[in-house]
Amino acid sequence: MMSRMQTVSPIDGRVVVARDYASDDQLARAIAHAVVAQKDWRRLTLAERMTLIRAGVDNVLADAAELARDITLQMGRPLSQTPGEIAGFGERARHMIGLAEEALAPIQLPAKDGATRFITRDAVGVVLTIAPWNYPLLTAVNSIVPALLAGNAVLLKPSDQTPTSAERVVEAFVRAGVPAGVFQFVHATHEQVAQMMRSPEIGYVSFTGSVQGGVAIETQAAGRFIGTGLELGGLDAAYVRADADVEAAVESIVDGAYFNAGQSCCGIQRIFVARTVYDDFVERASALASRYVLGDPMSPDTTLGPVVRASSADRVRAAVAQAVAQGAVNTIDAARFKKAQPGTAYVAPALLTVPHTQWAIMREECFGPVACVMPIDDDAAAMAAINDCDFGLTAAIYTRDMPTAITLGQQLDVGTVFMNRCDYLDPGLAWTGVKQSGNGVSLSILGFGPLTQPKSFHLRA
Repeated sequence: MMSRMQTVSPIDGRVVVARDYASDDQLARAIAHAVVAQKDWRRLTLAERMTLIRAGVDNVLADAAELARDITLQMGRPLSQTPGEIAGFGERARHMIGLAEEALAPIQLPAKDGATRFITRDAVGVVLTIAPWNYPLLTAVNSIVPALLAGNAVLLKPSDQTPTSAERVVEAFVRAGVPAGVFQFVHATHEQVAQMMRSPEIGYVSFTGSVQGGVAIETQAAGRFIGTGLELGGLDAAYVRADADVEAAVESIVDGAYFNAGQSCCGIQRIFVARTVYDDFVERASALASRYVLGDPMSPDTTLGPVVRASSADRVRAAVAQAVAQGAVNTIDAARFKKAQPGTAYVAPALLTVPHTQWAIMREECFGPVACVMPIDDDAAAMAAINDCDFGLTAAIYTRDMPTAITLGQQLDVGTVFMNRCDYLDPGLAWTGVKQSGNGVSLSILGFGPLTQPKSFHLRA
């Protein structure tokens, strides 16, 4: 078994973090510590837990500069953009804190046959949160904060690519007074994570990552009868209707496709445009994407950083090359992006015109700065094309007609429907997906449900 991990920066290939994996004994002790600490934590009043968690969030925000630099160095997002992740952590955390009293309050039922009846929400015990590298804080907060509010202990397992974000967040909460053992991080191998999920003390697993990773989680949790929240990515689509504000749609969709070098679960990869505005859209989108500055993400001038590793860049380049060989046209001149060289993690953005939805580039998640655009005849064809996909996380409709957007949205097999925006999470709405995008439900008042266990009371005097 590997005993040490190394984080290689995509910026220049240097090892920037090295950590020992926990030993099996250390993991067992962490779980045991969480079990003991959780018993006392759940006895605190909700108000007491809220106060401590709010202070922990404040500490995270105070550490924003260090956290942002770590994330940029470890996964490559431009430093000019990374602070937005820490701000988003705060926004989501504070929203969930604000919902806690309502979400966790007992459900009172009318008396029946002289019996007092109500339902409480109990903690599930110890929650294991497995965070990805692409948004190590913005994804983890979705389960961490509501789990702690509900009285659970949390074990946070970060990606080996972004290990220090978990270390800093846990330290910030402990510094705020969250008792030792209630919130811990663990550096563990895949084999050790599987072992943890088989532990009877783990009551829920929250995972954000690949479909293959989600399958592994389900396999390891089989027979445990515990909840698993799986957010597994997407192949998200945008539809630009003939009545759309094309200039505004281009600005929104290009950002949704290329932000974070396209490494977003809800990033736009498929774009369907009404034929009457198709040429205008392609011309504007190509021009805008061509103005991105690909370079060192530590530079304030950089607007597009590297993908997470050179091997990922190779896969993205191969996917684009395959599509072009099949007949797609790349409307962006890759030669403009001098930093995009074979063997590096730097990839030029690509906007590919395609004739149909059957090529691999339209059916497989690319997870790089690549988007495909296709003309479409009408609303019915657009809805069929969007649904012709194994994923179902989000879809965006660009139109001036809200009633039509609602009608069309009801036909879409996705967890979130946007109108005139994309690539966004509103913490007041449930974040969920269908099909291979997973089965998780987080954020909103519904996000507390999977992290709690209902208990019914039927009391006769």
